[in-house]
Amino acid sequence: MKDYKYFYFIGVGGIGMSAIARYLKSNGKTISGYDRVKSKLCEELENEGIKIYYKDDVEQIKITDSNVQNSLVIYTPAIPNTSKIITYFRQNNFTICKRSQILGLITQNSFNISVAGTHGKTTTSSLIAHLLNVADKQFAAFLGGISVNLNSNYFNTNKSNNKSITVTEADEYDRSFLTLSPDIAIITSMDADHLDIYGTAGELKKTFFDFIEKIKPDGRLIINNKLEPVYPKNIQIETYGLDKGDYHAKNIRIENSRFVFDFEYKNETWANVLLGIPGIHNVENAVSAIAVCLSIGIEKETIIKGLKSFLGVKRRFEYIINNEKTVFIDDYAHHPSEIEALLKSVKILYKNKKTVGVFQPHLYSRTRDFAEDFAKSLSLLDTCILLDIYPARELPINGVSSELLFEKITSTHKYLCTKENLNLIINKIKPSLLITIGAGDIDTCIPSLKKILINE
Repeated sequence: MKDYKYFYFIGVGGIGMSAIARYLKSNGKTISGYDRVKSKLCEELENEGIKIYYKDDVEQIKITDSNVQNSLVIYTPAIPNTSKIITYFRQNNFTICKRSQILGLITQNSFNISVAGTHGKTTTSSLIAHLLNVADKQFAAFLGGISVNLNSNYFNTNKSNNKSITVTEADEYDRSFLTLSPDIAIITSMDADHLDIYGTAGELKKTFFDFIEKIKPDGRLIINNKLEPVYPKNIQIETYGLDKGDYHAKNIRIENSRFVFDFEYKNETWANVLLGIPGIHNVENAVSAIAVCLSIGIEKETIIKGLKSFLGVKRRFEYIINNEKTVFIDDYAHHPSEIEALLKSVKILYKNKKTVGVFQPHLYSRTRDFAEDFAKSLSLLDTCILLDIYPARELPINGVSSELLFEKITSTHKYLCTKENLNLIINKIKPSLLITIGAGDIDTCIPSLKKILINE
């Protein structure tokens, strides 16, 4: 990539795309790009000196001063092939690469820690980055969310550009993670997802096995003990989990509204480990992060300190309001297993509060493929409020809407509404415990909902 001066990002506001844009900007490259919506992340990129256009209009490209020979175009598969901008670049002989290809190039010469899995990879990779930072290690991190501690999805302490550690979130969507070559790989889960890409759960699992084959010779796989074992000959394999595994947590409990556990590895026990973020699923994520840190020589005391001070990731069990009267939690969960883990943890923490949840389904295909499972997990709510499906990259599918889920949900109370009517319902219910759930644009509702709850 040293041969290129200009980089144009199609979908620059995406969480993975923006991290790479920030990396290239920090290395003196000229960055511009397109995105459909002017999000908060896009505004941050603009403040950092990146020019962004918000119309799928070829004329906007022509006002950039880049040229074909010195320009590299990077796109996300979430951008449809009908885009006028991507069509222009293809027809005018620009070099075009997927985001995943660029991430593979950036990380190929570093000691690469890659976190894969259909759930848990953002929190786990962010926690590993935080622990490396606490340990004062030289590293770069490309994350799939905004780390609260690092205040970014991209972080780099290696100012000398010497070979150092790179933490990457290994995304299974569109088989993107097959461009990576990890020294250490974590696999948190292999639940069926992205069936619009893979077709079957078996094909998705096969691709995870392909990812395992990408681990460098003499590398290490740290895999959730609930997953079927895989034994390539030339790598070390260790398991982690709750109650069992080479690394495991046991005696998980709540003390002063905080999750505490004992950690065991071989013949060693760490008692009373305090985790800075809530959730049984996050205890499991923490165990895998401990395993990584131990394998690269970080000391016990540093790890324990880092676990306690970890503040989590934006939109992952994020507290919007947390006081004796009102609790408001926002979470990115968009798969039935994630929703179940979230709601079970909430119920453990707040046994005496009625749970009111607002869910925005993400993708028509995912809603169709997992309708029964979504209904089962959402029925853990005392009151379930369903918004319209957020389509993202998809066109509507006949017969698939939020009503499909609504009919199957068995919560005591349930509502079907639009974002425009949501405030009226929340005003009527006046919940003491509210959870907003989803990967679409439900987060745009948070300011007005927070205002309603604070004024109660």
